[in-house]
Amino acid sequence: MSEPGPRIVVLDHGSGNVRSVVRALEAAGAQVALTADADQALAADGLVVPGVGAYEATIAQIRAVGGDRIIERRLAGGLPVLGICVGLQVMFERGTEHGVTSTGLGQWPGEVTRLQAPVVPHMGWNTVEVPQGTRLFAGLEEERFYFVHSYGARQWTLEPVGPMPAPLVTWGEHGGDRFVAAVENGPLCATQFHPEKSGAAGARLLRNWLGTLRPAPTAA
Repeated sequence: MSEPGPRIVVLDHGSGNVRSVVRALEAAGAQVALTADADQALAADGLVVPGVGAYEATIAQIRAVGGDRIIERRLAGGLPVLGICVGLQVMFERGTEHGVTSTGLGQWPGEVTRLQAPVVPHMGWNTVEVPQGTRLFAGLEEERFYFVHSYGARQWTLEPVGPMPAPLVTWGEHGGDRFVAAVENGPLCATQFHPEKSGAAGARLLRNWLGTLRPAPTAA
């Protein structure tokens, strides 16, 4: 019999379309629970933070279920977290939509703002500019991924600290405007696109992420 896959919690904070994320992770070989239970989320091998819609609403939903504390505790312990779409955006310090600025989780400096392109939202399949040394995009350097968004992180300002490896940033482009398409930053990874909607390429990316996980430590 094959070994069971890594144990993944998809944070259930009220975001729409999470069932497709659960199914995609299961298809990639994971054991998946959709829950906001802190004990389960902290004990999982990996935590996935989905998000669709507005930055302000998503960050409020995450905080309402204690997701901000769960994410902080996991990252402080070096435990993997994967953000998807607005789940990437809320990792930045703040986001501004319709003139309203909301405070994010502050894992990365910077602000999420409206894309400066002739046509917004950015919707459809696009290639990305992948950095050398990526593990998330291994074997996917020329593939296309599915985006649906009107806002993005259009700058990256986090500088490497001491001996820590520098974050790997993947860039996307829409209508002449560049934005952060993905980040690999130690235990914290995130994608602006939807891997669960990106066909074979998205499935391979999820398998790549699952392949980086180690079993979470259990309580004595």
